[in-house]
Amino acid sequence: MMEEEELEFVEELEAVLQLTPEVQLAIEQVFPSQDPLDRADFNAVEYINTLFPTEQSLANIDEVVNKIRLKIRRLDDNIRTVVRGQTNVGQDGRQALEEAQKAIQQLFGKIKDIKDKAEKSEQMVKEITRDIKQLDHAKRHLTTSITTLNHLHMLAGGVDSLEAMTRRRQYGEVANLLQGVMNVLEHFHKYMGIPQIRQLSERVKAAQTELGQQILADFEEAFPSQGTKRPGGPSNVLRDACLVANILEPRIKQEIIKKFIKQHLSEYLVLFQENQDVAWLDKIDRRYAWIKRQLVDYEEKYGRMFPREWYMTERIAVEFCHVTRTELAKIMRTRAKEIEVKLLLFAIQRTTNFEGFLAKRFSGCTLTDGTLKKLESPPPSTNPFLEDEPTPEMEELATEKGDLDQPKKPKAPDNPFHGIVSKCFEPHLYVYIESQDKNLGELIDRFVADFKAQGPPKPNTDEGGAVLPSCADLFVYYKKCMVQCSQLSTGEPMIALTTIFQKYLREYAWKILSGNLPKTTTSSGGLTISSLLKEKEGSEAAKFTLEELCLICSILSTAEYCLATTQQLEEKLKEKVDVSLTERINLTGEMDTFSTVISSSIQLLVQDLDAACDPALTAMSKVRF
Repeated sequence: MMEEEELEFVEELEAVLQLTPEVQLAIEQVFPSQDPLDRADFNAVEYINTLFPTEQSLANIDEVVNKIRLKIRRLDDNIRTVVRGQTNVGQDGRQALEEAQKAIQQLFGKIKDIKDKAEKSEQMVKEITRDIKQLDHAKRHLTTSITTLNHLHMLAGGVDSLEAMTRRRQYGEVANLLQGVMNVLEHFHKYMGIPQIRQLSERVKAAQTELGQQILADFEEAFPSQGTKRPGGPSNVLRDACLVANILEPRIKQEIIKKFIKQHLSEYLVLFQENQDVAWLDKIDRRYAWIKRQLVDYEEKYGRMFPREWYMTERIAVEFCHVTRTELAKIMRTRAKEIEVKLLLFAIQRTTNFEGFLAKRFSGCTLTDGTLKKLESPPPSTNPFLEDEPTPEMEELATEKGDLDQPKKPKAPDNPFHGIVSKCFEPHLYVYIESQDKNLGELIDRFVADFKAQGPPKPNTDEGGAVLPSCADLFVYYKKCMVQCSQLSTGEPMIALTTIFQKYLREYAWKILSGNLPKTTTSSGGLTISSLLKEKEGSEAAKFTLEELCLICSILSTAEYCLATTQQLEEKLKEKVDVSLTERINLTGEMDTFSTVISSSIQLLVQDLDAACDPALTAMSKVRF
């Protein structure tokens, strides 16, 4: 009965002591133990089997039981001690809480006492430093007052001196004094409500206005608008006046520059009037020679009169360019029927040379319109459309034609003055385009005549499958025209020139290539696919001689070269023309024409090969095996 009651008690105790996994994990972390009795999944049977694995080990059962009973007694003693110790926890906790509350009250009292003492100390410090702060404020205001009074004294004295120096035209002293007065006046912007300060500010503005009018009058007297009177040398008074103009409003400086340049170029407008012989394009060199002399004259006489940062030499040259462009445009509109291609290209060449001279001499910092168009330098190549430098063949061809006075050098890259004068020639470039149309027509006719005179390539030489020389000549001429036209304009004239290129590419394909292909017996008007089929169906196919085969191979090689070079020509034209016009450059139709010539040549060669194999194939078909 006792054993049964003990078992029931153990089962009830196990049910009560069943802990959750989280609690069990926490206990293991706080009280780590390797004893099997402390494990949550303790199994009494396995534990007993561990203690007594064999029957012989049962001999020690009394010793094991004694150890377990001893351990049980120790656990009971520990539990009893803990339970007894917990009986006084509540009372000790209440006592500790009461002591903590008392300590907090004491701490609160001490903090309040410290705060009261701190407020008293702060008040004491304020009373001690009150007089010191007043002294600091007084010192600060006194320093500001003294500085302001000094500035006011300087301003008042400076204004009086400025007015006196202005009347005496002492511009050298005025330049230094005026800048100082304006700097001092900036300190009084917040005091403009004071009548005396406002009055001084108005006197300064009045002095500036008077200086501006007086300086303009002095320049008008020295450089009158009417007539060509000029002083013998630079004036020190005017040189100092320019220093004053730098400080005054920009309008004064601009007016001085405008008046001087206008007076300096007045002689030019008289000498090169529209009704004068030297005004026409054939004497355009005299315009540029005149301005070069004037620039040298200016440097010698007036170079030190104007400040360096005014860039007066460049401004004179730029204004000359604007006037020249206007005058040339006017006279060319009036005498448009007299413009010939030689004359036009001569004038353009001299003008672009002058623009190059300006680019070497000046930086272009005074230009306010136009943007630079940078030229890229392509890698060297044997193809004429991958280089921008004139080739010996181009120069020789230009001399041979006798009507193309091409500039020796292409337009220099990064030239800010490019087009500043030559832009006026662009509306008249149709003369150049028409001339190129005529020249290319004559060139194609010469190619046809030379081919007829020289005949097809000789079959016993290496020229049988070589490219026809006329093809290289044509594209070299194209390249020269393209480079020259791009120097003149990259707008609509380039589109017109492209149209001319297209026209004579087709004519070359028809007259030189397709027109010289050998004719078959069934095709007298040219070679077509249908004629080849009809010929194939005939009783006997035409055979070509060795000379004709060499001609077909030459035309085939020439057409392939033309096809590849035409594609490069299209790319180069798109690089040269304005970006907004690139879509209008399209040589696909011409490339298709050369592709047709290539196809026709290959068909003729295949036809000849087929005809050469026919006898052997016929003999083979008659052999009986």
